Amino acid sequence: MLHAVDESVTPIHIHDMTVAYHKKPVLWDVDLAVPEGKLVGVVGPNGAGKSTMIKAIMDLVPKASGWVHIYGKPYSRMRQVIGYVPQRESVDWDFPINALDVVLMGRYGHIGWVRRPDKIDRELAEEALEKVGMTDFGHRQINQLSGGQQQRVFLARALAQDAQIYLMDEPFAGVDAATERAIIDILMDLRARKKTMLVVHHDLHTVNQYFDWLVLINMRIVAAGETKDVFTDDNLNKTYGGRLTVLSEAAQAVAHHQRGL
Repeated sequence: MLHAVDESVTPIHIHDMTVAYHKKPVLWDVDLAVPEGKLVGVVGPNGAGKSTMIKAIMDLVPKASGWVHIYGKPYSRMRQVIGYVPQRESVDWDFPINALDVVLMGRYGHIGWVRRPDKIDRELAEEALEKVGMTDFGHRQINQLSGGQQQRVFLARALAQDAQIYLMDEPFAGVDAATERAIIDILMDLRARKKTMLVVHHDLHTVNQYFDWLVLINMRIVAAGETKDVFTDDNLNKTYGGRLTVLSEAAQAVAHHQRGL
């Protein structure tokens, strides 16, 4: 049973949420209250429902039961406070649009789809491109960018939105080390500005380094809380089951880290 939640200060509150594809549950009875101003990792095996949870928060997939509240209200009334960075594989990179125009899409929540972006919107978009190190690529077609550059552009789009909550679906997947470092620096800056981030992540070796709050999931929530409390061998075994053998190095790193505290 969840403790009482003050929804007015809770960025994301999920209650009793089940999501099914073709009548087969992908997420089951999910209860989660994400605290404000935290960099939150979402970790679990392939097929655990991590991306589905992100999409269900934004009503991109239907729920079989339960609900999601954003600061106590349905997503439909709060979409303007959420920035979204999708998986790179889910984007049509052949669409004829340049990087600056992609970033400008992040302003549409503020200006609507009828009014054209003005000088201030363009300045904010250019500032977001600068933050991700992509100033020189603003007029480059997105299909001419590398994978890491494309990911930076979509992060810039979310930054241009100036949201309170950021949902990111594997932002580090398939990027080079320099891009990963640039992304995590931006996430740390957002956290310093009291933004809330929910980030699907797959590399257990960097969990302790990146996240101060963690959700372990395998169709159900296995554990959620401060990373130092949740990221344990026992919880990893519950989350990954027999597949933990390939994660033994990470598990040892966790144990070593905890002994050093």
